[in-house]
Amino acid sequence: MWRLFYNIVLVAVSPLIVAVLLAKPRCRPGLLQRLGIEEGSFGFLEQKKPNKLNQPNKPVIWIHAVSLGEVVAVTPLVNELHRRHPAYRLVVSTVTETGREAVEQRLAGVAEHCYAPLDFPWVVSRFIERLQPCLYLFVETELWPNLLWHLRRCGVPTALVNGRLSTRSFARQQWAPVRSFYRTMLQTLSLCLMQSDRDVDRIVALGAEASRVRRTGNIKFDQPIPVVVESGTTRAHLGLQDTDLLFVAGSTHPGEEEILVECYRALVARCPSAVLLLAPRHIERAESVEAMIRARGFAVQRRSTIQAGVLWSTGPRVVVLDSRGELAAIYREAVVAFVGGTLVPIGGHNLLEPAQWAKAVLFGPYTDHCAEIADLLIQAGGGRRVLQAEELTQQIMALFSDSEERERMGRSARQVVEQNQGALQRTMEAIDRLLTPKQGSRGSPLADQSLPLMAEKSGTYSGR
Repeated sequence: MWRLFYNIVLVAVSPLIVAVLLAKPRCRPGLLQRLGIEEGSFGFLEQKKPNKLNQPNKPVIWIHAVSLGEVVAVTPLVNELHRRHPAYRLVVSTVTETGREAVEQRLAGVAEHCYAPLDFPWVVSRFIERLQPCLYLFVETELWPNLLWHLRRCGVPTALVNGRLSTRSFARQQWAPVRSFYRTMLQTLSLCLMQSDRDVDRIVALGAEASRVRRTGNIKFDQPIPVVVESGTTRAHLGLQDTDLLFVAGSTHPGEEEILVECYRALVARCPSAVLLLAPRHIERAESVEAMIRARGFAVQRRSTIQAGVLWSTGPRVVVLDSRGELAAIYREAVVAFVGGTLVPIGGHNLLEPAQWAKAVLFGPYTDHCAEIADLLIQAGGGRRVLQAEELTQQIMALFSDSEERERMGRSARQVVEQNQGALQRTMEAIDRLLTPKQGSRGSPLADQSLPLMAEKSGTYSGR
């Protein structure tokens, strides 16, 4: 019943879905591929000459990560899959262009990229038929009903990795019909590997079978420290003088940037050598952010225009980070770091990126997407939550003037990262059980295999 109802509604609103995706610049590239109508759709499978990655005889593990943040989170997992299971071909799908760029930048030589199919049954069916995955992994509760139903029908095991359920989304799913709908999806899953006890309780409450749910922790704690020299994010690459003190505000959103610029105005009045680096979450907004900063009377320069070794003259200024993949390394140069999506009701972004560099971390009240990490940082004394603009200004000024407190907070933040590592290992151990080699009829590791923690198959599938 739910499948029929879902697909009737999906078809009815399909023009609106396409219009919304066309309206978002980040989602336009690859849209025709996602609809399965572009010539060369799923083109990574149609190359005439196999390359190092594109080897048709290898069984395929499909990993889905929505955009940049999810790709960053799952990169250590994909690298570890490649190391442990070289007999498999790894394909990472994303929804956005930023996700594609992250895959091509961070997983070059390890995994291929494709755009994920939209959840129309005919598109999903065609995609799976071409890709023929033997395992599907997806990040942070990216549930697509037709995709999961079709994989179940084909006998493909599916695993949610680094799973989480925000308070807002969990509350929306408490209405009985919605919970019933979610149960039909969650019961298709072979494994649910969740970040926290809270997430375990929530996904079981929504209908996942408790025997298939594990608390593995957050694999973001296992992110490797970026290589600064290779990424081109040293002080020289940022146009900084030796005496400049950098305040980094990362992954910011509209409404936050204005507050941060005014905080910087107060800071620079007391500390003239302070420089603000603003990193908008969506870099296509760089032009409007730059215009806002100029309207407030500050000199501004985009990161993409800075030549390494060419130093800006001294004085107050704002650098707008309009390049991808550099923020995590840039936090190394920060005196104090602020992580965005927290002063406005977004839910927060990666608090661990500055913490792994032993930096004092500031964030706002909206941390639902990173609640456990925020609590750990506060409890350890490595992070501070600010509730309003005035408090943020006070905290920034206090930390800039107290190097001992900054260093103490930084050490505590780094300890939080170190003490909570191990999620990657636990996640891989769970996945390994789904990839236990057995000799099948075609000699592939998963052919004709009876998979653990998997519901009964309702069809046949070659598994490549």
